[in-house]
Amino acid sequence: MKLFVTGVAGQLGHDVMNELARRGHTGIGSDIAPVYSGAQDATAVASMPYLQMDITDQESVNKIITEVKPDALIHCAAWTAVDLAEDEDKKEKVYAINAAGTGYIADVCRKLGSKMMYISTDYVFNGQGVIPWEPDCRDYAPLNVYGRTKLEGELAVSSALERFFIVRIAWVFGKNGKNFIKTMLNLGKTHDTLRVVDDQIGTPTYTYDLARLLVDMIETEQYGYYHATNSELPEETGAYTEEGCKTGYISWYDFTKEIFRQAYAMGHEEYAPQRLTILPVTTAEYGISKAKRPFNSRLSKEKLNENGFTPLPDWQDALRRYLQEI
Repeated sequence: MKLFVTGVAGQLGHDVMNELARRGHTGIGSDIAPVYSGAQDATAVASMPYLQMDITDQESVNKIITEVKPDALIHCAAWTAVDLAEDEDKKEKVYAINAAGTGYIADVCRKLGSKMMYISTDYVFNGQGVIPWEPDCRDYAPLNVYGRTKLEGELAVSSALERFFIVRIAWVFGKNGKNFIKTMLNLGKTHDTLRVVDDQIGTPTYTYDLARLLVDMIETEQYGYYHATNSELPEETGAYTEEGCKTGYISWYDFTKEIFRQAYAMGHEEYAPQRLTILPVTTAEYGISKAKRPFNSRLSKEKLNENGFTPLPDWQDALRRYLQEI
């Protein structure tokens, strides 16, 4: 297959391109920079075909994608700075990237007959309750600008196309770019106490694992809405594993504790529990975010099994492999 991938300088686009190369597909990457500006890590993405494209420029989108004429397009590019999206001087740009730009891409895919995969977020829901959100739930009620613009992107795709995948993810981390894990590891070196929220619940998503699943999906005709995060550890193993890791869905506080536990177990003494204290706080107590955050980011992944896809490994295993990688 020939696939066009947006946002290849980001965490997910980087790993999607490498997965395409591993499987022998033709991958053409794009981003806003004149040349590939992601990690120069000697992986395939750094030398694969690349085209500069501003997704907010409809004429550019039409011209470039039409010339490529891909069999499928995986749209990873997005504005993801949730708090900055609330600034008045940023809202127009956020809309242009997440909503309008996605619509331009969907329109070209419709004209070309190309499959399209759009990467979305649990932020399209209201983040309340404790029940995991189902992929086909239509009770949309985004809490912030980021969520509203991502929902508009979803609607642009679903209204323009029949051959589409909309894949919602959460709590993303990958090798190429900034993420929560890297932030915590850096803070842990310079602080002896960290405050982390414990009332926002979900599961993280390792882009290396996600890229495998996305390519599995795009190779099929199993279109529709899906949720994909790393799996929660089964509750029947008990409230905690033998290693002290909480099972089931977790909070950012639980995630942080496991980040430092694993890093310390790998020999990084700076994260020793005797030196570094992690304190659980509520979102209200933490009190810094401009944007409202969802308390319930639980995403049901059962539809993956139902349609024959292999879900992502459990998040604790994903974290271990990621820490070894970085």
